[in-house]
Parts: sequence; structure tokens; C-alpha cells
Amino acid sequence: MHDIKFIRENPEAFDAGLARRGLDAQAGAILALDAQRRGVATRMQEAQNRRNEASKLIGAAMAAKDEPRALSLKAEVAEFKLTLSSLETEERELTQRLSDVLAIIPNLPSDDVPEGADEHANVEVSRWGTPRAFDFAPKEHADLGPALGLDFETGAMISGARFTFLRGQMARLQRAIGQFMVDHQTGANGYTECNTPVLVRDEAMYGTDKLPKFAEDSFRTTDGRWLIPTSEVTLTSSVMGQILAEADLPLRMTALSLCFRSEAGAAGKDTRGFIRQHQFEKCELVSVVRPEDSAAEHERMTGAAESILQALELPYRKVLLCTGDMGFGARKTYDLEVWLPGQDTYREISSCSNCGDFQARRMNARYRPEGQKGTEFVHTLNGSGLAVGRTLVAVLENYQQEDGTVEVPKELLPYMGGIDRLVPL
Repeated sequence: MHDIKFIRENPEAFDAGLARRGLDAQAGAILALDAQRRGVATRMQEAQNRRNEASKLIGAAMAAKDEPRALSLKAEVAEFKLTLSSLETEERELTQRLSDVLAIIPNLPSDDVPEGADEHANVEVSRWGTPRAFDFAPKEHADLGPALGLDFETGAMISGARFTFLRGQMARLQRAIGQFMVDHQTGANGYTECNTPVLVRDEAMYGTDKLPKFAEDSFRTTDGRWLIPTSEVTLTSSVMGQILAEADLPLRMTALSLCFRSEAGAAGKDTRGFIRQHQFEKCELVSVVRPEDSAAEHERMTGAAESILQALELPYRKVLLCTGDMGFGARKTYDLEVWLPGQDTYREISSCSNCGDFQARRMNARYRPEGQKGTEFVHTLNGSGLAVGRTLVAVLENYQQEDGTVEVPKELLPYMGGIDRLVPL
């Protein structure tokens, strides 16, 4: 949510930020609606003052036994009451209209975000690791996985397209990856483990900018709750409506949860395999920090996500997203793209975003700086640390052997119950 005060004071800068997102100027229309709302509020205050004055005069007229004057003033007060009721209704409607307009405008990009229309304008920041040189043609996970327990057919039979049934050693590997991620993020990187609901109310989805714009991307239950698209929703919403003490910051939280998305990517893209699923697991990272700390926290969070890939010895590259490829609520985003030898390309496995105070304003999450009476909005950040299914895909493709087996990365061995290699069933 945008700060209307900022738009009033910086309309050109606001429109310039939208232009970098490829959007038309909107400050003029927003400020016209805001002026209309403020005008009604002024008329309300004037009517309230006049009603109060008339009410006082009624007492004076009655004390002076001037009944005609008292009756006239009572009639005037009754008229003001009707006027106020009408103005209050108009003010509520204008406030809601303004809120609705602001709710669908994306966050403004940070100054250091490169401009561009789509992913082709993203900027590679760095690479880590050297892709393995195979002495055979490496397979894609969709071809390699079924013999090892990655059962696409049963998943589709039970639930439809983009659902997968994992069996035996494959299910164990998936669980091992998730457990390793949480242990690493809590132990090495200082995040607090959380276990959150996967069903949430509208307020949680709205506060984390998933509503109203992306309602069609999520599953909704018959009682009006939403299945979370990521535990970013629940972790970030844990501070909704709160005023935190400065000493409580930063808050760093992680959760391994099921996630659900009804729109699992572009139509016709990645229809094979385990890359885009309606149901998946993800180790999410969320930070709640002071405004002056959010830029450094963004680098720290991205590093925490990178540390998983480095521990698993999976080559990857770090990419700074351009203005046209960033998410709705982000002001700056790094993507981590892991090397998939079966596809001979890098594919996204994590996005780490700094949202500034965009989400905090939507959910009214603030903190009180030490020694100050007033409060300020916190800054929120979120990132994948990592997507479990995509990490499973990366392990299968990078650790595959010519005989169809897959070696288990050494960091995962303590979680595998003695299994050091996946073998065809």
C-alpha cells in the first residue's frame, strides 16, 4: 500500500516510479479522489462544529425561556444530523474507493533496480560453482525420476495435472531436503523456526499483497479461507496490527510448509515434470526490520538462501530482476537460478525480495523507535530458502549417474536413514 502523503508531496516521483514499472501516470487521478475525500471531511468537521454550537445555544434559549428560539435551534440540529449522516456515508465511500485504487498499484522499484520490460533485462550479478562435466548425456528429471519413485501418473490420477505422488526413497529425499533446509536456516543463519496454518483469512492475504490483484492465483475454501501460496503470508502476518519495540527487531522467521497455487505458471510451460506444481513445499524466510536495516537485510537473506545451494554443491547464478520482472509487492528482488544439466540451463529456485514498508502499511505493522513517542512502519522481506521440489529436481539432475542411479549429497546423508544412493525401483 502506498503512502498517500508521499503521493501528495511527490506526485512526479510517484509517477516516475510507475513509469519504470511500465505503468501510466496515476498520481493525478489519485490526488483528485483524495482531494474530494478531504473536502467531504472538511465539510463534515464544519457541520459538526455548527451542530455543537447550535446545541449550546439551545440550552441558552431554554434558560432564557425563549421557546421559539429553542425550537428553531432544535430543528437546525436535526438538519445537521441528517447532513452529517450523509457526509459520513460519502466519506466512507470515497475512503474505500481511494483504498481500492491504491491496493492494486504495485510497489515502486528501488533506484538501483535496472529498467526493463521482462526477464531479458535482468542483470546477472554473480555465479557460484562449475557445472559438472558429464561423460554421458544427462537426463531431465522428468525422464530420470519415474524409475526412482517420482510418480507423475498416480498424482495425476488422484488429483489432476500438476500433482505428483512420491514413493519410497524419493519421498525420503524430499523430506531430507526440507529438514536440512530448516536446520541450516535456524542453526547457521539465525532464523526462528515456525509452524504456521496453511489456511488464512482475507486480511492475511491482503496484508501480504496477494489480494485483491492475485485472487485467481490461489485456492479458496468453501468457508472463505485461502490456502497459502507461501508461508510468507503467515509469517509476515504474524506482526499484523502490532506495534513492536525497537529492541524486538530484527525478527527473522522460517517455516517449512505446504504451499498451494492454482495458477502454477504460464499456460503450457513446464507441463512435464516437477517444476511447476499446484501443491509444493517451500522453506520460507521472512524478516521484519527497521527501515534503515532493510537493504543490508536483503543481502543477508539472499546469502542465507545461497548457503543452501553451496552446501549441496549445486551451481547457480544470482540475478537482479529488472523493473518489469519484479513481483507486485517488491521494491528490489534477487533471483537464484540453479543449474539443471538435463535442461542445459539455469532455472529459478529462489526469489528474495525487499518490500520496504509496502506490506507493513497494508497490515498496519509498526514499531516504536527507542526514545520516541510516535511509531514508524517496519520493513518486511521474504525469500525462498529454498523451494524444496525444485531443489529435489536439481539434486536429481546434478547427481545422476550413467546407470540411472542418483548419489545423495553428503549434507543430506544424516537425514536419509542409511540411503546414500537412489536406485531404480
